[in-house]
Amino acid sequence: MQSSQTLGVKKKLFAHIETMRPYTILWCGLVSLVGACLAYGDLPPPHIAVLAFVIPVLGWIAGLYLADYHDRTLDAIQKRHRPIPSGRISPNEALVVGSIFAFVGFALSFFLTLNNIVLVFLVAFLVFLYVKISKARGILGNINRGAVIVTAYLFGVFSIPAPLTTVPLYVWLLIIVFVLHDTSSNIIGAIRDIEGDRQGRYLTVPVKYGVKNSLLLSLFLSVLYILTIIGIVWYYPFLQHPYLFTAVFILTILLLGIMYVFMFRTSHTMDRKKALLAHEFFIAERTILASAFLIGIILEPLLSFSIGLLALGVTLIIQAVIRDRYEFMERV
Repeated sequence: MQSSQTLGVKKKLFAHIETMRPYTILWCGLVSLVGACLAYGDLPPPHIAVLAFVIPVLGWIAGLYLADYHDRTLDAIQKRHRPIPSGRISPNEALVVGSIFAFVGFALSFFLTLNNIVLVFLVAFLVFLYVKISKARGILGNINRGAVIVTAYLFGVFSIPAPLTTVPLYVWLLIIVFVLHDTSSNIIGAIRDIEGDRQGRYLTVPVKYGVKNSLLLSLFLSVLYILTIIGIVWYYPFLQHPYLFTAVFILTILLLGIMYVFMFRTSHTMDRKKALLAHEFFIAERTILASAFLIGIILEPLLSFSIGLLALGVTLIIQAVIRDRYEFMERV
């Protein structure tokens, strides 16, 4: 039999894994890697590629700890089972662990460029702004969330030691895609929290305008970023493997289509379970979207497909194992 101390350690460890939401963190690393590959024209040297991927992931985890610390009172309304409201992680412990992740990410940034170091401070400001102010203020919070993923993308672009004046225009234009994408995704994510947000007086888009209008706004933004991608890729022939990119990109559109059809058909009976399922489609879609860019840019298709499949497999498996427990399992 396992000792109570061993069980306590496992319980604590699992609480921290829940807080990190591993099924969400690979997205920002992949987006950063996309930025690095675009700026370099291929997969960068290993040390740059690894750092461009890992550092945004560490920053993302730090932001999740900060968000859970700030939302602990709100979570106590509808999600009392989560690590902080349930007492499995203390508020101070969340701050300390989150700070450690932030510090490690910041320290590793010194192995890249000065622009990367400066960008860390911008990321910290945007995360703080989202958690403390904009999250509860409707579309401003969703746009703020989109701006955070843009900093991950730029972190990858800046990781290549070359003058920014040499960066092609299409690299900057793709910022529009990631802003629109995560603004849209964040609106869908807020639908599952509508009741708790309403009780906590968080004026999110679903709280202010309802589920149907939130879906329409998200769909509009999704169509915009899809059209933006098509326009940029058509006008700037920068892809090494355009046909492979197109095949994978079509898959992301199909996933989005399935998600929106499901959500519109069930919007009148929408609950947290259905909203979570829809957002899980977005989790898969965005992983495939980032992989599509890697597959289109990296010269060696076997390598890029391997990165994409590994990221998607890890994301889906961890999501299946952990996410329902984090969102719904009542313990208190």
